[in-house]
Amino acid sequence: MNPLLCFTTCMLSCLALRVGLALEPIPASFLSGTVIGGDAQESCTMESVSRANSRQLGEILQALRRREYFRYVEVDLDSECQFWKEDQGEEFECSGPPADEDDNVGDSSSSLSPFDGGGFSSDPFSDGAVGEEPPPKLCSLAAPDDAPPTPSFSFDLPTDLVVNSAAQATAEDCTDPTSTFFWTDICTDSSADSARLRLVDLLSNPEKNTYYNGSHIWEAIYTENCEWTEQCYEEEVLSRLLSGLHSSTSVAIAKNFHAPSASKNRTAYASNPTHFVKGFNSNPSYLKNLHFTYVVLLRALKKGSGFLLSYDYGSDVDGSKTSALMTRLLDSSLLSDCDSVFNAFDESGMFRGGDAERVKTTFKGVFKNVTKIVDCVACQQCRMHAKVSLLGVGAALKILFLPEGMVEGSISRNEVVALINTVGKISESVSDTEELETEFLRLVAEVEDKVGTCVSAVKSARDAGTITAERELELIKRVVEGDEDVKTVCSAYADDLARMVRTLNYVFPQEGADLPDAVVVGTGLAGLSAALTVLDRGGRVVLVDKEAAIGGNSAKASSGINACCPHNDTWGDSKESFYADTTRSAGDRVRPDLVEVLVDGSEAAVAWLKSRAGVDLSMVAQLGGHSAKRTNRPKNGMAGAEIVYGMGREVKKYEKLGMAEIILGARVTELVTGEDGAVRGVRVDSQGGDERVVEAGTTILATGGFASDRSSNSYLDKHRPELMSMPATAGGFSTGDGISLASKLGATTVDMEKVQLHPTGWVDPADPDSGTKTLAAELMRGVGGLLFNVSGSRFCNEVSTRANVTHNILLHDEVYASTGAWQRGRDIPDIWMVLGQEAGAEAGRHVDLYTHKGLLTEVAGLKGVAKHTGMPEAALKATYRAYAKASKAGVDPYGKTVFRNLPSNLKGGKFYVGKVTPVLHYCMGGLKIDSEGNVMTEGGGAIPGLYAAGEVTGGVHGANRLGGNSLLECTVFGRMVGERVKIK
Repeated sequence: MNPLLCFTTCMLSCLALRVGLALEPIPASFLSGTVIGGDAQESCTMESVSRANSRQLGEILQALRRREYFRYVEVDLDSECQFWKEDQGEEFECSGPPADEDDNVGDSSSSLSPFDGGGFSSDPFSDGAVGEEPPPKLCSLAAPDDAPPTPSFSFDLPTDLVVNSAAQATAEDCTDPTSTFFWTDICTDSSADSARLRLVDLLSNPEKNTYYNGSHIWEAIYTENCEWTEQCYEEEVLSRLLSGLHSSTSVAIAKNFHAPSASKNRTAYASNPTHFVKGFNSNPSYLKNLHFTYVVLLRALKKGSGFLLSYDYGSDVDGSKTSALMTRLLDSSLLSDCDSVFNAFDESGMFRGGDAERVKTTFKGVFKNVTKIVDCVACQQCRMHAKVSLLGVGAALKILFLPEGMVEGSISRNEVVALINTVGKISESVSDTEELETEFLRLVAEVEDKVGTCVSAVKSARDAGTITAERELELIKRVVEGDEDVKTVCSAYADDLARMVRTLNYVFPQEGADLPDAVVVGTGLAGLSAALTVLDRGGRVVLVDKEAAIGGNSAKASSGINACCPHNDTWGDSKESFYADTTRSAGDRVRPDLVEVLVDGSEAAVAWLKSRAGVDLSMVAQLGGHSAKRTNRPKNGMAGAEIVYGMGREVKKYEKLGMAEIILGARVTELVTGEDGAVRGVRVDSQGGDERVVEAGTTILATGGFASDRSSNSYLDKHRPELMSMPATAGGFSTGDGISLASKLGATTVDMEKVQLHPTGWVDPADPDSGTKTLAAELMRGVGGLLFNVSGSRFCNEVSTRANVTHNILLHDEVYASTGAWQRGRDIPDIWMVLGQEAGAEAGRHVDLYTHKGLLTEVAGLKGVAKHTGMPEAALKATYRAYAKASKAGVDPYGKTVFRNLPSNLKGGKFYVGKVTPVLHYCMGGLKIDSEGNVMTEGGGAIPGLYAAGEVTGGVHGANRLGGNSLLECTVFGRMVGERVKIK
């Protein structure tokens, strides 16, 4: 923070009420009004000052500041602070920039007023921020990179007293207010040491927001410098000059507020017009003081024009250009143009009357005291700008107060540099105020539009049933009454109505809002989709899972997720085709209403996963049972794991905000109901034995299937006892808990005997008898993997439905072949999956993963395949030749019409080989739901307050699930039930 901000705290605290700095009514534009009262008020308005500045003055002044002569200044930045001897500590240090302050309009609570100790660089910015990269050294000075090692001009010490040799001043002259030499030392600091002077490149160190906290300096100046004993005109002049410098620094900070940030794609400092208005909106007199300071400095330029025009700026080309610019600045026609501005202030009216000597002494004493307090500023940038500005104002006061004949010999080279840079700084601030006000008015117009949008959003939320009628009235009342927090929310989230309502709910919670809107049992993709949808709508959610980590079986899914039809133009897919494929796989148990929900919601579901959870699903494949490419998966990694990771990350963000609670390692033992029979929450029993009831307006079951429950009288034992000894891909947690919980309330089930056997689960050579298998993803056959029996022959269309491929594998068992039914305890036939080099390359990460786990083995040529598997090499050659011939014909004996990645080198090419077996993979049966996800009873009614989504439900897939539809079902139906939760 520039210490001038600090000084003005004291000065204005002592003087404001006496010199017209009290709060005024806010004009339509606070860049209007008179700068100087009395006879000059008509000729010197803020508008006339700005007009003179914008015509030519501002342009010339900025050009002068860029010349070499005015670019470099010598400053003492190492003087000891005379006010604090102890270690100042972190309180006074520069801090890193905070996360960007919202540029919201309408809040005038923050002020530049010195009375409250505020300011643009005070306490609000004393702490570092979360979310920004490490900031640059904001308070340190940049080196003068392009300055010559030895400057082409010489410096006088800025503290040297330089007068005409014919009239040397003594120390007594400088302390005698009646002496003509009295003002010659107003810029002198008796403690300055020439050895401490540093060459500073002003262009490389522009004034900006350094986040320096200088609140202690405010307090010190307030305590030390209230020296005026009564109100006078001179007091007003000094106070307004310092207030003008204060305002200039504040404008510069607002103009260069947000530091460059790679994370925000910001390569340069950016303005904050709202911060500008917060400071000046209720204190327009501070901007009048800015313009007043400009007038006084211009007056000094005019009075010293003879001295400045004849001044030696160097004999080189740069010096000549500098002289030309100075001549243009002080050109008589330009000065005449701006005469009303220059002459609006007249210093000859100062220091008159019987008390003039005391007033002179006090005026100079206060000014010099400020220069000493500046030495206590810990921020080098801030200290440097303060010293240069004070030196510039001091030089202007010298010119104004000294007799004209003494000016030339009393102004040092450093003071000339400071004067021009200070006038230029004030000129720049005058221009910046207009730009900042214009930017702010644009923001105001945008917010007015967004308030209307906010009202529409609240109404839409009510129409959608996500908020109650009472809540609608409450929120709209806040908007209409101009609640600034509501405006802030509307401004920030105008482009995302769901988040707008969610944030309004969070900022303004309703009575009873401490209770969650939904409790979700299960943290697989269905549960995460439901939870995130509720959270995005502004609701509160509790998720419960008996496992120690989120994800469930969804995290194991590897083939991908179907969608129709974002790739219609590329793959020739259609909703009708997708619907037909799903219906054909479902067989006679198809539920057309549920299939329609699944297919119609597929494209939006995958788009949501990409945009909302940031999941890469850029690869598209055609799986078995599909008539077109429509299964989306990541370029790297497994689909399920990537999706669960992205979704979990987003839900956990809400957990940090307090809107979501995730309870892991806890089993739900009961669905709690109210007197009306509606489900009101769940009873949870943690592994430690603690029990709690989680109340919520809605309960969502997303607990998965029952394929891993091999206990007596389990759902698998009841409905498919012959499969009890078959291995499964599901985790051991898949025990049908949600079905049991809902059944106790009268829920009915459907298709419980429909348990899907996936044809290919890897047989781990290290543990071939394990009851849990890793799935050999559908994709492995989709990219061109072939299935062989022990004789080295193919026996099916590898990309037909899972049921068909499984059936053809089981036909190798003689009992199954004769009866069509699998008998419990029979040995499952050995089947080999083989991929050629080309297919393996497309499968990419899948092959890498399975090879790493020891489930796939890389061999060379068919000889290597035969050696590893025991299949006859001759049979393998014959099979591949027949397959190549069928590919040319476009169809094989098993009805296969898609032939991908045929191996090009049977003799020496790479092959990937692994043993597979049918595995229990998915339970098509489960709780019966309607097309809105309500859990149904045997009587056909819905259980109030209870929804279900994912594998815990039945009917969506009929008799057999189509590959890629599992993750899709979880996403579509999870989002659907999440949308139906009523948000308080």
